[in-house]
Amino acid sequence: MYPQSTLTPSKALKGVHGVHLAPQSPFVLEEINQNGNINQPTCQNSALESSQRLIVRKNLNCKLYASSLIGVGIASSMYHASRGKLRRYLRWADYTMIATSTVFLSRALRNENPKLLMAASALILPVQPLMVSALHTGMMEVVFAKRALEDPELRTAHNVHKMSSVLGGALFIADDVFPDTPFLHAAWHLAAAVGVGTCNKLL
Repeated sequence: MYPQSTLTPSKALKGVHGVHLAPQSPFVLEEINQNGNINQPTCQNSALESSQRLIVRKNLNCKLYASSLIGVGIASSMYHASRGKLRRYLRWADYTMIATSTVFLSRALRNENPKLLMAASALILPVQPLMVSALHTGMMEVVFAKRALEDPELRTAHNVHKMSSVLGGALFIADDVFPDTPFLHAAWHLAAAVGVGTCNKLL
């Protein structure tokens, strides 16, 4: 009834942006969103894969932090059980392991930490473990404070953490100044344990 030529898609519309001629009919037009919505499933898959990779990295960093806490316990036990000249070196090992755990905690909380900062921390750590501990503990405190402002459920843990941190710092200095004072070091360990326990609320 109709000439064959009328069933052939018009060449005049070919190449026009936003118009796609379906091959089965010259009268069916399909509009393609200029923003690229036709690729939406691909974008969603990419976002999902990125999210999964982020979760894997976070889980790995959390595992490294948990393992470092075990290392802190081992190093601390060896230090407290030691005597003589060896005690001095094991004290350094104890401080170094504590600094390592703060680096892993900082990494677990903030995946976007600058690589240069992490590399510098790794290089300085054996020489200045207390400096590295102070730096990454400070970074953790900032993250904790920000999240506590956003999440009311974290505020109690953050308040306990602040008190234990201040008390722990004071006891640490006092233990260094008065090393022979009974139970001073043990009190510092208790304050530190409370501080570490409240940090786990962030992970």
